Amino acid sequence: MTIATEMLDLLRLRLGPNVPRVRALHLPPSTWNGTKEAEFGALELEDGSVGLSFLLLGDTLAELSANQRPLAGADPLALAQRWRDGQGAERALGFAAVNALSRHLFDRAGFLPPAATDSIGGIDPQPGEHIGMVGLFTPLLKQVTARGARLTVIELRADLVGRHDDHEVTLDPAALQACDKVLCTSTVLLNDTLDHILAQCTRARAVAMIGPGAACLPQPLFARGVTLLGGSWVRDVPAMLAALREGTSWSPSAYKFALAPSDLPADLRDW
Repeated sequence: MTIATEMLDLLRLRLGPNVPRVRALHLPPSTWNGTKEAEFGALELEDGSVGLSFLLLGDTLAELSANQRPLAGADPLALAQRWRDGQGAERALGFAAVNALSRHLFDRAGFLPPAATDSIGGIDPQPGEHIGMVGLFTPLLKQVTARGARLTVIELRADLVGRHDDHEVTLDPAALQACDKVLCTSTVLLNDTLDHILAQCTRARAVAMIGPGAACLPQPLFARGVTLLGGSWVRDVPAMLAALREGTSWSPSAYKFALAPSDLPADLRDW
């Protein structure tokens, strides 16, 4: 069973009949301004739940900006199915719905994930360890290599491949087989690489998936070997959405969380 099918089945099971409808889709400016925050769009539900999704894969942002359809009143579960069944922009929209519905369930359960203590998924690199990084997180490189760890980055962009001063970039996910710990972008949930990536992490003692969009239900990911999920938890929805639409920083309206299996209360852990 794919992660998308398992996630959708879990959402249907836990949501029940009373599912809030969509209020709106919020997009950043159609021309990316180079900031991290402007890489994401947000789907807002009528109860105020918000789900983020990365929009810079292919022409996703341009396509959604050029073909904005009224989504008010739409069924978010129907939209969520596009994550599994759609492509490109439709898939990104579907994943935003998955995250929004996940937030609705967390809020309904009264659950608040713990705040992250660092930006590297708590992997705590040690001298001599081999760290794998799926997706080049340039601002995070030194946080790994300055501690004396060896770093190998898995990328899809051939122009980044090669040996650099303190890390190596390769297109081959099999390099993860030699890694002690892995830091993974949540974008793998959008580009069909999740299961292949995780299959290479059999040696890793820790697999942290991070990114603002890493806010879906964690149980299917934990079952596949992810040991920590680190995403963005929106605290001030109006302020966050206003900043997103303007292309300015919405970080003050959210906090970074770090969620491990042991952080889930028993009733959520058994979902």
